[in-house]
Amino acid sequence: MTRIAVIDDYQGVAHRMADWDSLPTGTTVDFYPDHLSDHDALVDRLGDYEIVQFMRERTPFTKPLLDALPKLKLLSGTGGGFRSFDIDAATERGVLITRSGGAGSSTEELAWALILAVARSLPQEDRAMREGRWQTTLGVGLSGRNLGIIGLGRLGSRVAKIGQAFFMELLAWSPWQTAERAAENGAKYLPREEFFAQADVITIHIPLTDESTGLVNAEDLKNMKPSAYLINTSRGPIVNEGDLVTALQEGSIAGAGLDVFDEEPLPIDHPLLKLPNTVLTPHIGFVSEESYRAFYGNALDNIKAYLAGNPTNMVNPEAMNHRKG
Repeated sequence: MTRIAVIDDYQGVAHRMADWDSLPTGTTVDFYPDHLSDHDALVDRLGDYEIVQFMRERTPFTKPLLDALPKLKLLSGTGGGFRSFDIDAATERGVLITRSGGAGSSTEELAWALILAVARSLPQEDRAMREGRWQTTLGVGLSGRNLGIIGLGRLGSRVAKIGQAFFMELLAWSPWQTAERAAENGAKYLPREEFFAQADVITIHIPLTDESTGLVNAEDLKNMKPSAYLINTSRGPIVNEGDLVTALQEGSIAGAGLDVFDEEPLPIDHPLLKLPNTVLTPHIGFVSEESYRAFYGNALDNIKAYLAGNPTNMVNPEAMNHRKG
């Protein structure tokens, strides 16, 4: 019998996002909606499973954890990158790591939801109405203002098109940005200091790498307008979180819309939760019906291919690692 654990199923929906009953006879699947961070608790839960289906990077699979799971043979994942995983240790132990892609445009849509929420104080006005108050804030229009985009890849270029629909002027910068690439997306490339100084809204759309960790720092935030907003739907560590908290506390920027954080789930006593000039969402940029069905559906196909001994039939045959020997 092959046992499969589906972990970090926060919304309790994984069971209906794919046809798990189509797995071969003798395969059992257990779904776990809660998140475990304690090493011993994870070992107790996962010790008897050959396959673990995980969602993005919610649970890091480190060398100590992998070493404590001798029955584990396949880590079937959604998304890609898995920076919190020890890929070398998994490969050394003969644990295959696969990935599956999502679908839809949920991340860029959420970026715009956050932009509109901070610009028009939507959470504050919703709360005020429920408390019997009416028109308590003064919103900011976007038309004619400068939208600064860090990263004009697949997501950033889509954000740029929506910005044009709001009649915003597009600015672009990143350490890897070129004037030509910016122009292709209707944006004006600016050097770093000018970019942060001129943008009214800055939105981040680059991957987390060693080079991008801590990219946006105290100096950049100080260069921003006091009326400007920072939006991050990429990865928390791209922005120095301590510097951002200080800027928000001091009011050196108007506010921030954040979907990603250094530690997730965000601790209940985190200072960001106490700031009135933030709109916070729990890393839901990729969380949509369409994306989940693609994630879990493709992952299930990968698991079936693994069980059938046909790794070349996996949805993404360029698996994250390869067995040695």
